[in-house]
Amino acid sequence: MSDKTELGRLVAEAQASFETASTMDELRAAKVAHVGDNSPIALANRGIADLPKEDRKEAGQAIGAARGAISAALAQREAALEVVEMEARLIAESVDVTLPVSMRPQGGLHPVTGLFYEMCDVFVAMGWEIAEGPEAEAEWMNFDALNFTPDHPSRFMSDTLFLDPPQNHKILRTHTSPVQMRTLLTRDLPVYIVVPGKTYRADEYDATHLPVFHQLEGLAVDKGLGMAELKGTLDHLAKSMFGSDTKTRLRPHYFPFTEPSAEIDLACFKCHGESVGNPDRACRTCRSEGWIEWGGCGVVNPRVLAAAGIDTDVYSGFAFGMGVDRTVMFRNGASDLRDFAEGDVRFSRQLVGVAR
Repeated sequence: MSDKTELGRLVAEAQASFETASTMDELRAAKVAHVGDNSPIALANRGIADLPKEDRKEAGQAIGAARGAISAALAQREAALEVVEMEARLIAESVDVTLPVSMRPQGGLHPVTGLFYEMCDVFVAMGWEIAEGPEAEAEWMNFDALNFTPDHPSRFMSDTLFLDPPQNHKILRTHTSPVQMRTLLTRDLPVYIVVPGKTYRADEYDATHLPVFHQLEGLAVDKGLGMAELKGTLDHLAKSMFGSDTKTRLRPHYFPFTEPSAEIDLACFKCHGESVGNPDRACRTCRSEGWIEWGGCGVVNPRVLAAAGIDTDVYSGFAFGMGVDRTVMFRNGASDLRDFAEGDVRFSRQLVGVAR
């Protein structure tokens, strides 16, 4: 095949085929079709040997020019597609070198501290104040001012950690309630406070007990406060902590510093009561009882208000308290209280939903 018209057609077809290739794979397929061993131009080149001797030179020149034009078109398209694919690869594999990079994991709040902040935020949003007090407390503040009788069992060294020498009557506070009396003695009424803090008791160190644990306590003293206001406050806190469908109940109980007193229970937010009497739906969270004990509460005993010099005919109040460690356990399904005290960051990182 040495006809110039036919050769021109082959060149045009090859150029068009190369130009329409949008990827290197498509271009390679076009290359095989127009430059490969079985392509028309390759067959024409091999056919030169079959021509008469006097025609070979002219045919060779014509076919060589056609092959050169096809190769030039192929090289030009290859260069263009390489640029396009390189740009696409650079975009896909780009790294923003301006972003800050830290090779160390970021620190965070302990889960208990994070929940303290979250629970306090609920009360601050309602206009309450945060109050604090010393952890090494006077025995009078911890017991006598809160209507604990001299022979109350919790005063014994088996329950309370006394500081040497014992005759100084200094203890590690067994609850955050002494802050109630310190507040009532130093602030004007009305009082709405929430007290986060550590407490200490002579408990065993095991999966469900710690000698050092955390409580959140609330106290409100104003005119006309009673159980209805207490229940509404606790309902609001429970819904903020466990979800808007959380239900609570109050069970009669006894505390020296409140009268009437109650235990507050949460409706199990895991099984929603479906495990009660149903062994096929056993619930570890509530032990298939449908309710979870959360804390204690009640109307402030008039004797406590009187000890602070408050007129009990004018003012009344309510108080409540719950373990923060237990609240973290409820929300996250933790099974061992010791994990909160041993400082393993792998445990804390599992509870990122609590720490902020």
